[in-house]
Amino acid sequence: MSILLSISGLFKTVLILIGVFVALRFLGQMMIAKRNIAEQNQLKANQARIRKEKEFVEKNKGKISISRKSNPHAEDVDYEEV
Repeated sequence: MSILLSISGLFKTVLILIGVFVALRFLGQMMIAKRNIAEQNQLKANQARIRKEKEFVEKNKGKISISRKSNPHAEDVDYEEV
């Protein structure tokens, strides 16, 4: 009788361990998928930002703009006629 109980206990333990391993594997795959989606969204955002910068540069190519902000690294340049 005790052998029968230990066999059923062993069977339950094995099933629980298999269930835990399957659950951990599933959670791991979900976490990997979440990370991949986040990386993909970040890549798309970077590509969109770069595309917008390129469009802005192409649109304003050759135009002059005066900035109201002072830039401490900017230099005033005197032009002399030749």
